[in-house]
Amino acid sequence: HVQLVESGGGLVQAGGSLTLSCVASGDTISRYCMGWFRQIPDKEREGVAGIESDGSTSYADSVQGRAIISQDSNMNAVHLEINDLKPGDTAMYYCAASDSGVAWWSLLDKESYQYWGQGTQVTVS
Repeated sequence: HVQLVESGGGLVQAGGSLTLSCVASGDTISRYCMGWFRQIPDKEREGVAGIESDGSTSYADSVQGRAIISQDSNMNAVHLEINDLKPGDTAMYYCAASDSGVAWWSLLDKESYQYWGQGTQVTVS
């Protein structure tokens, strides 16, 4: 099955931008629906953005207009660009994949995904 490794997190000033990357191995992401989630201590993991294999996307209200999720077939990766970062974006960000097919209205539901990366920390000051 697919393995996922996230990168690109770090310390960023409010108003800045960053791009998180999730590189897949073991399988091609074109077969999967992919999602980005985030979690802060003592809170549930929440969906940030998701993308279906056909390119359809979904975004959480909290990042709508500030985030772009994209597939990168050359790198076998999915990227998440977030602009105008806010302190409320501080969290551990996780990449997830589903090979079961995910309806667009479920792209931000963590229960839709079977495979997860280890996460990358984003801190906005």
